[in-house]
Amino acid sequence: MPKHLLPTTVVGSYPQPEWLVDRAMLSKVVPRTRMHAMWRLPAEHLEEAQDDATIVAIRDMERAGIDIVTDGEIRRESYSNRFATALEGIDDENPAMITSRSGHQTPVPRVVAPVKRRSPVELHDMEFLRQNTDRAAKITLPGPFTMSQQAKNEFYKDDEELAMAFAEAVNAEALDLQTAGADVIQLDEPWVRNNPDLARRYAVKAINRALEGITVPTVVHLCFGYAAVVPGSTKPAGYSFLAELADTNAEQISIEAAQPKLDLGVLKDLSSKKIMLGVLDLGNPEIESADVVADRIRNGLKHVAADRLVVAPDCGMKYMPRHVAFGKLKAMCDAAVTVRKEIS
Repeated sequence: MPKHLLPTTVVGSYPQPEWLVDRAMLSKVVPRTRMHAMWRLPAEHLEEAQDDATIVAIRDMERAGIDIVTDGEIRRESYSNRFATALEGIDDENPAMITSRSGHQTPVPRVVAPVKRRSPVELHDMEFLRQNTDRAAKITLPGPFTMSQQAKNEFYKDDEELAMAFAEAVNAEALDLQTAGADVIQLDEPWVRNNPDLARRYAVKAINRALEGITVPTVVHLCFGYAAVVPGSTKPAGYSFLAELADTNAEQISIEAAQPKLDLGVLKDLSSKKIMLGVLDLGNPEIESADVVADRIRNGLKHVAADRLVVAPDCGMKYMPRHVAFGKLKAMCDAAVTVRKEIS
């Protein structure tokens, strides 16, 4: 793990190359069920191609100067569907249709039996990442509350019982990932802000169950949605569920702040946590200058001590052109170096 102040990381995803996925098909969609047609290669060559693309993502992060890298989530169709649909009790072949926040009909998996983890899902991902970088390595998992909101419950008595079942599956996976060499484990929980009343009832309980026994640093990430899918004009200026995360066992809370121009005064409610602060506006197709990003870091330091601040993009970079994603990461890392020198 980096010892210097203001370490840099990514939220998780990095752009998948056009030779690997049909990016036009992926565009504007965050699939809940599997989208096998997205992959351009036949099954017998897919894993090797994903490995190659993962190395490209890792090297880009290293070249940009990222301290805590991920595998870029290259093997995933979305941040959540690969793990969620690999569990027992999930019917992905006969999905239910629900109305999304945007009013569109979205296919989601049905929960038809007890949710259990059959076998490790992301273990190869973590092992491959560990073998291919000497930097600190982070891996991400979908959070139990979010998964419970992205499925149709046809088995459990209520959504809380479903979320706790997902939490047990996530915990089993996280323990294996920790053993495989993960330096940081992140849970993605963007849906806590979509249904804050429900989240207040049991999201923290589910998150804490998912992180039980994890001794490496842990993160809970929440955001307002991918910039390519959710326009900045529709994003609120504040979170409807944030202070409540102070009660989680996670060491760090990751927030989107640059695109929605978040009032960072809200961070006072998370004084016991490290903050992974989003300082790259992924809705802006231009590559920000290091000076612009440095000002965002300085603004964060008005509210969070330097030893509690981790520098990151707002959200995953999956939907961006690769050259833009790399340029933004390089600007962010250069900005972190500049501000680090100012405060050291």
